[in-house]
Amino acid sequence: MRAHAIMYHDVVENGDFESSGFPGEGAHVYKLRREDFARHLDAIAAAAARVTTVRDLQSAPVLLTFDDGGVSFHHPIADLLEARGWRGHFFITTDRIGTRGFLSENEVRELHQRGHVIGSHSCSHPTRMAALTRAELDREWRQSVVRLADVVGATVNVASVPGGFYSREVGESAAAAGIDVLFTSEPTAQVAALNGCLLIGRYVIQRGMAPEWSGGFAAGNRAQCWRQAALWKAKRVAKALGGSGYLKVRQAILERKS
Repeated sequence: MRAHAIMYHDVVENGDFESSGFPGEGAHVYKLRREDFARHLDAIAAAAARVTTVRDLQSAPVLLTFDDGGVSFHHPIADLLEARGWRGHFFITTDRIGTRGFLSENEVRELHQRGHVIGSHSCSHPTRMAALTRAELDREWRQSVVRLADVVGATVNVASVPGGFYSREVGESAAAAGIDVLFTSEPTAQVAALNGCLLIGRYVIQRGMAPEWSGGFAAGNRAQCWRQAALWKAKRVAKALGGSGYLKVRQAILERKS
């Protein structure tokens, strides 16, 4: 089974990156301006891609995912998707529901009612998810899906791993919590399985990337997919060797650039 999943985060008006989602340049690098995001959607449409959700995983679909739970999920993201007849996967950091820059319970519920897929992005968005103990992982997944199920009035069995720090134990814990589909940050179209849970990789879009990247990922362009996969593998080694030091160095570099 194959799926072309693309990972976005927040989409903001007038370049106001503080208005939605997590603060700081480490988060802002993944946020797009509204006009840029609209061009990315144009590129996906031009690629003749079949955009759908995990409810229909036939014929290598394109899946659009959004991490963190920022208020921009409600507007403008959902509006722009629905204008094309598309639906997205919105992953919510449940401890942030109702706080500044994040969705309220009513907004999460409305997105569900509008046909979008609501999923967990953990309770607290740990900096290094894979470094947690099994008990801590179980809490992050179990409590978050219970909270979301209570909000939307339906079972929540889809999730994404925060920060890209995936490990086998992260996946096993998610499966034990009743999660049937877990999105990772590995740039691959090949769908795997672990203890009955489907593992779907994603191609990430950052601020400054041209719309052609989204179109290429949607179309399965080999050169673009290979390039991001090579970069991801190099970063995976750096994360493993650097531990928490990797994050400190990354943050320093981003702040210097900003």
